[in-house]
Amino acid sequence: MTAVTTRKLGRTGPTTSAIGLGAMGMSDLYGPADEAESIATIHAALDAGITLIDTGDFYGMGHNELLIHDALRGRDRAAVQLSVKFGAQRGPDGAWLGYDASPAATKTALAYTLRRLRTDYIDVYRPARLDPNVPVEETVGAIAELVKAGYVRHIGLSEVGAATLRRAAQVHPISDLQIEYSLISRGPEAEVLPTARELGIGVTAYGVLSRGLLSGHWSPQRELAGTDFRGFSPRFQGENLAHNLTLVEALRAIAEAKGASVAQVAIAWVAAQGEDIVPLVGARRRERLTEALGALDVRLEAADLAAIEAAVPAGAAAGDRYAAAQMAHLDSEQSEQHGTPREH
Repeated sequence: MTAVTTRKLGRTGPTTSAIGLGAMGMSDLYGPADEAESIATIHAALDAGITLIDTGDFYGMGHNELLIHDALRGRDRAAVQLSVKFGAQRGPDGAWLGYDASPAATKTALAYTLRRLRTDYIDVYRPARLDPNVPVEETVGAIAELVKAGYVRHIGLSEVGAATLRRAAQVHPISDLQIEYSLISRGPEAEVLPTARELGIGVTAYGVLSRGLLSGHWSPQRELAGTDFRGFSPRFQGENLAHNLTLVEALRAIAEAKGASVAQVAIAWVAAQGEDIVPLVGARRRERLTEALGALDVRLEAADLAAIEAAVPAGAAAGDRYAAAQMAHLDSEQSEQHGTPREH
């Protein structure tokens, strides 16, 4: 059985498992999910040694937090790190209404999160995006008050750029930055990762399999539910998808030579980019979790990394990682110098 090692989230953050479980798909955005299988998958993750579970209060409008509470019933709360995002505003029909990370909204959101999770504290609390109407200093300052009151242990951020990271870190120590990072999403390497390292901020990398695109299991014929956002994602459309799947096949040849799956090599590549990076895997079923855990046994030597880079070089993917409207909300994708989107 794969032994799950640990990593520390930045200079000031908690020590967590070297791989984390992202629970979003168990409630939202990837089409229907099986609740019993989701809980069984969380149990399997905990039993395997995964201690970091990532969620958001807007995943299924609270459903994901309630699901995690059910899965943690009878477990040692102190042995689990719960990472929670907040700020996204949604209507009863699931529509996205914007962001609110004002101090009052921040504290209100946490109150509901604590109640849904039936816990006294959250290990890492973070705004899901930078609120364009609220200075990051005010949002971080509000969470800092919650830290002082004992409701939050550590402050994190999500999808912010280097300049915002610096501003936030002046208010309170930041444990980690959650950002999409994978073989075909290399944007953080230019400014964000170096800045995080300079400031002693860890990274929790989501989208390490690019929403299943790098899983090795994706088929062009796959039919998506109307609620699956990949149906609108540029990388999953037409010629973009065909091109991106050729990258997957190039990666498959390397994986097979290592006796590993495509997904395992993709996850191992992210983990190999630094001890300060914790990949989050969005497994919704136990067999996918088992496969992801196998990535911890994949050792990528210098020659392997060079072969992977040659097969899937930076910038090789076709299509943005989100549709244009969502890209505009990503502070991490804006150039600090010119206010224009970076290459993604």
